[in-house]
This record gives sequence, structure tokens and C-alpha cells, in this order.
Amino acid sequence: MTRGGRTTSPDAEVARSVDRATTRTLEDVRDADGLTTSRVQHTQLPCGLRIVTEEMAGARSAALGVLVDVGSRDESDETHGASHFLEHLLFKGTGRRTALDISIAFDAVGGEFNAFTAKEYTCFHAIVLADDLPMAIDAFGDMVTDPLLTSEDVDAEREVILDEIAMHADDPEDVAHNLMAEAAWGAGTSLGRPIAGTVGSIRAMEPDTIRRFHRDHYRPESMVIAAAGAVDHASVVAQVEAAFAGNDFLLGTRPPRAPRPSRPALPVTPGERRVSRPLEQVSVVLAHEGLDRYDERRFALGVLGTALGGGTSSRLFQEVRERRGLAYGVYSFLGHYADSGLAGVAVGCLPERVEETLVTVREELGKVASEGITGAELARGKSQLIGGLVLGLEDPGSRMMRIGRAELNHGEVLGIDEITERVNAVSGEDVRRVAAHVFEGPEVLAVVGPDGA
Repeated sequence: MTRGGRTTSPDAEVARSVDRATTRTLEDVRDADGLTTSRVQHTQLPCGLRIVTEEMAGARSAALGVLVDVGSRDESDETHGASHFLEHLLFKGTGRRTALDISIAFDAVGGEFNAFTAKEYTCFHAIVLADDLPMAIDAFGDMVTDPLLTSEDVDAEREVILDEIAMHADDPEDVAHNLMAEAAWGAGTSLGRPIAGTVGSIRAMEPDTIRRFHRDHYRPESMVIAAAGAVDHASVVAQVEAAFAGNDFLLGTRPPRAPRPSRPALPVTPGERRVSRPLEQVSVVLAHEGLDRYDERRFALGVLGTALGGGTSSRLFQEVRERRGLAYGVYSFLGHYADSGLAGVAVGCLPERVEETLVTVREELGKVASEGITGAELARGKSQLIGGLVLGLEDPGSRMMRIGRAELNHGEVLGIDEITERVNAVSGEDVRRVAAHVFEGPEVLAVVGPDGA
């Protein structure tokens, strides 16, 4: 490439670009003796790529994630399922590695690697011993910047994905949750469609369509590289710079893609879907419109969800299973998206108990909407939420996902102490108000079971 009348190499261009990177420390956690137990640091390259790490004292392994700001809700009718399809294909080989080479590289060091697609992002992740982190970074950089995406691989993986779709179609709970999303937001809408695509959309997907999708969405400004465990931030940054430099990926100056906007809101509409299956048990999902991921009330809703259906001491478990014996299992769930959300209950019961179970669940939701929860439930909900958060951060993989998703979805990483303070600040009245807001809103019901259920 030519700059100012003289020829420069891409490597030299990247080196100059990297020199303009900005690095800052986001969080230092210290023990009672003042020693740092973890440190979260952030670097933004001029091309918009963000690198966030959490160094954990005493760790001997490292978790790595490449989070891409694209998911099923970013697809058109033509590209429905492309995010998930591409997630599969990036493991099929690059200009320097075959698919077998990628597998051998991780297997040879006892590492684990995988990927998943969500409605709003895609994640490639691995966990390895600390000494093997450079290999993992190099492999992921190669996969992201130089995938082969051959027509032969597309055709072969198409069959794998169709088999995966069939597998989910055999799981009544998966079917119920997909039906619930379809009822809530509408079939064919950005949040209402199944993540993996449909049999029709996957069969129709052309290799060129997938290549364009990769070119349009796998860009540095739309990515976050996250690492946690036995990591050194400066070393990770240098390794990412080297691994992701292929195909001029790091060239240019761009700001990171801003978090998805919360407005205009995508409302949930009331609806019901029932699918007949010759099953012994019925899968029921009852949901209401929840909160988007930026809503400050989400901490109160988290406490409510935990108290309502977060464990065996929760209100729903005690009432539905322990006192009435209506179901083997019942739990609450929350889904937060940029412009919408869901708060719901999932339960499995015998066909003849569906209506009684629904009456009981609705009664309990109505009670918390009008009366709130007890002081004991409030305290238990807070402790369970905070305990689950802290215990979930004992391993590098959980910490990597926490900082990666926070950076991608919010543009910032909240410290553990700050999250704990926000949860502890939730009052009983906060919970009652958010319960009234949610459970008096639109209701969505999905039922999968035998005829008449």
C-alpha cells in the first residue's frame, strides 16, 4: 500500500495503528491484605476492535472469547440462519489450517473450544492452560479473518444444521420456547424467529450469501476479544494484534459499534400457541413483557425472578410442586434484549393438570403484582442472586463471558461490587412496582403436548 509517495507493508501499517491504541484499567479487586486478586483492563485499537481482559491471581488456565455483534435478529428472510451457519463454518478450515488442524491444536493441549449463536451476538470460546493461550488466540484470529467458506463445506455443514434443527424439534421444551417467542413478537420478526433458521431457509442458503454475511458483519468494530484467568493484558493485546492482522483486518480508523439502541421499543403482543405432540408430559411456557437490558429496574426484576422461581425454596416451586403436587419441575426465566424483554415461567406437568397449573401460576403472579414479596423472600432473593453471581465467577470461563458480554452489549463493564450494591439497594416496594408493571402486562402462552392439553 502507498502512503505519502512511498510504499509501506501492511504489517508496518498495523504496527503504526496499534501504537495509537488506548488502554485503561476498569476494575481492581483487592483482598483484605490489599493484594490485587483480579484486574480488568480494556484496550481499544484504532480500527474499533476492543480487547478486555481479567487477570485472576492464582489461576493456571485462561479462557478466551471472540464475541461478534451479530445474531439471528440481524438476518433477513434470505439470510435467516446465516449467523448460526457461519458459526459452524468458521471451524471448517482457513488458508493456513484445515478443520482437523484446528481440532488437533486444542486436543493436543487438553483444551476445549466451541461456539454458540444468540439472537443478538455470536461467540467463539475456548479454555486452555495459560501457556497455550497464544495458540488459541492465533487459531481464532485465523478462523475469523481467513475462513475458507467453500461450497463443499457449506453443503456438508448444511446437513449437520438440518440434523440440529430436527434435534431441537424433538425437544418439547425447546419447541415451547420457540413458540413463545413467535407468539410474543410474531413469526418472521427479528426476535420471533428461531436462531438456527428453518429447514426451508437453510436448504435455500447459498455459499455466496454466507460469504457476504461474513464480510458485512465480521468487522473489527463489531467485535470484542475477551480473556480471563492467567492472562497478562499487554501480552494478550500483542497476540491479538498479530493473530488478527490477516487480510488487512486491523487497518483503518473506526469507532467501535455502539450498543444496540433501546428505542424504538419492540413490544410484546399477547398471544397463544399450542402444538400437538404424542407426549406423556406437557411443556408449558407462560411469559409477560419484561425489561430491556438497559432498564435500571432489571436489578429489581432479577431479585423478583429469583424469589419467584429461582430454586427449591422459591414461591412457585413451593406452591406448584411441594404443596399441590401439580408438576415435577417449575422455574422462572428472564430474557433481556436491546429493545425488549420477557419474564416468564416454564413448567412440565401431566396433560390433565395443565389448566390447574396455569391457574395456580397466574394466581401467584397476581399476588406478587398486587402485594409484592415478603421480607424473607426479598432477603433470600438478593442473597441467592449475589451468591450465584459470585460463585459463577470462580472459573475463568464465566469471568470471560461476563466482561465480554458487558463490553459488547453495554460498552462498559460493571464491577462486581457495583452490581452487588445495586442488588442490595433493591427494596420491597421496587419489587412490587416492577412485578405490577410486568405481570399486569401482555401475556404469552405456549403449550406443547398431546391433543386436548
